[in-house]
Amino acid sequence: MQKGGKKKPLRKPQQQSKPGLESKMTPQPVAETQHPGSGKLKDKVALITGGDSGIGRAVAVLFAKEGADIAIAYLSEHPDAEETQKQVRQEGRECLLIPGDLSKEANCRKAVDKTVKKFGRIDILVNNAAVHYEQKNLEDITSEQLLRTFSTNIFSYFWVTQAALQHIPENGCIINTASVTAYRGSPSLIDYASTKGAIVSFTRSLASNLLKRKIRVNGVAPGPVWTPLIASTFKAEKVSEFGSDAPMERAAEPAEIAPSYLFLASQDGAFISGQFIHPNGGEIVNG
Repeated sequence: MQKGGKKKPLRKPQQQSKPGLESKMTPQPVAETQHPGSGKLKDKVALITGGDSGIGRAVAVLFAKEGADIAIAYLSEHPDAEETQKQVRQEGRECLLIPGDLSKEANCRKAVDKTVKKFGRIDILVNNAAVHYEQKNLEDITSEQLLRTFSTNIFSYFWVTQAALQHIPENGCIINTASVTAYRGSPSLIDYASTKGAIVSFTRSLASNLLKRKIRVNGVAPGPVWTPLIASTFKAEKVSEFGSDAPMERAAEPAEIAPSYLFLASQDGAFISGQFIHPNGGEIVNG
């Protein structure tokens, strides 16, 4: 941050309508690195919600690089989803696209059913879909917005997981995306931060519940990340400064977040359950 508390512009001002497209962002987020895979997820099957862009895309491509076939559930961002599919296939793996509004229980079950019909099982479930809406005051959050935020951000995690559990074998895993806002709050994203806090409790409770079934449950709580959710939520000037108030004075690229998911999904994380990783640019939180 610059002296006097003025935020430093990191990119040109820009804004999109929801849900936003990665292909329209400047610069476009970095979804992958050039490091070769090492077979950590060889022949695994991963279902990733919100997998069309941002963190979801980066996780999908990294998992494919490590040998997994991918199913991605997403709302309606078909160009982004098709680009993710292309990148996964370039790694020699299959990628199933499943559009649908995950704030509806039926679509959550449909995503699981289509994944199992295609691949036969789900070794790794990544609950990652999310929305947020900026509001200055609690009174400005309508019931419609509140229900939409909770239905997408936490109810879908319950519904997808409920449908998927019978298809997750022993030594499978579930990884939930929370946020740094679950730990320190957010004055303008109150309902969003509340859902992320719920995800932390959901993760810890489910981890305890599934121990005897030998299914690990963990989470990732990112700090600021350059994704379409940002460009489609905030005003153009705020988008240009996004991430500048983090300790590292920038937002992460999705490719910098994805390795946390790989660690938790692979044998590297075999003795870890009920925990969160905090790739947040240096912010110290209790977690």
